[in-house]
Amino acid sequence: MSHIWTGGHATPVLCAGVSSESEHMVATGAEGGELTLWSHDGSPVSKLHLSADDDVTCVAFSPSTPCMLYASHARTVSVLDTRNLKTAVTQLADVGEEEINWLSVNESGALLAAADDSGAVRVVDLQLEKVIRTLRKHDNICSSVTFRPHRPQSLVSAGLDMQAMLWNLPKVRPLWTFSLQEDAHPQRAGQMFNPPLAHCVDAASCGNVFACAAEDGCIHLLRVSEDSRLRERGMFKAHSQGASQAHFISFLSHPYWLATGGNDGLVALWDLSEDALVANERKRKSRKKKPKARAKAVSQVQNQKQQMSGEEAEAGSASSSSETHGKTVPKLSFNHGEKVNWVCPAVLKGKPSLLVTDQSSSPSVYSLDAL
Repeated sequence: MSHIWTGGHATPVLCAGVSSESEHMVATGAEGGELTLWSHDGSPVSKLHLSADDDVTCVAFSPSTPCMLYASHARTVSVLDTRNLKTAVTQLADVGEEEINWLSVNESGALLAAADDSGAVRVVDLQLEKVIRTLRKHDNICSSVTFRPHRPQSLVSAGLDMQAMLWNLPKVRPLWTFSLQEDAHPQRAGQMFNPPLAHCVDAASCGNVFACAAEDGCIHLLRVSEDSRLRERGMFKAHSQGASQAHFISFLSHPYWLATGGNDGLVALWDLSEDALVANERKRKSRKKKPKARAKAVSQVQNQKQQMSGEEAEAGSASSSSETHGKTVPKLSFNHGEKVNWVCPAVLKGKPSLLVTDQSSSPSVYSLDAL
């Protein structure tokens, strides 16, 4: 059963965000320029109309300054202080070349990335309040972008051109591009074709594993090495219709829990810790641990062997990385019943939860206590 939050919006809620501080603050954006801050019990705390004509398409909190909130509407980003939401601190005009779809703030809080309908990713220096880089490679709408944890100059983007791309600033060319079509399921005769248009991309807290939700109903997984090379990829069928959302959860038992939502009205929670792709990342991290002093000499020899075998494994995975992981099943699922616009993991009143928005004006909250 879900708990419905009411009274915050009069129009369909399009997006949601949560701050990184211990008392997770929740913000939602809706059609018609509506922005609302909520208490943990689902009571609206503050409301603001950012625009009479334009929808609030994305909200993002600053990881370094949790009271700072960024909200996109049309080509503009409003900068807000949640301690006083009566008006925007400032408005960053013309951040997007066309309507902005997604915002991401890096860990230092210095840079903001905006993905827009033109296919561009614009990078804003938040101190200078101006666009300092335009990353242009997508051939269609860029639907999603996220900065990588621990790498404030690196970000991954995905779009309706069915491409995922990794960027390292200040370069304006991607390190690599990957077509989700390479791993798409073959279609049976007479079966409707749903191309893997990418709607959402997220990075796990390790910074090396990405999940991309696509129109084919699959979650496409990508893993990179420490030098950011694409080493491994996989996928699993998550939804019977298009998958619109995929977000890693940082506050559960390990960082490879993934929440997804889709056009089939399903909200699901997946444990990817045993997935072969994630297992390889865990093995790589374990090889980096320093040996104990009392066994230093032996450990150094073993470490060299492990490093050599690790490099061989990395090289092998780069050439044979098209394995499809089809046996993944959700650990928890909710039949939301409506097409999902946004899924936002949050700790509410001390309990792990998922905040879900759809075409209604009321967000829903699902408890993860069953885990």
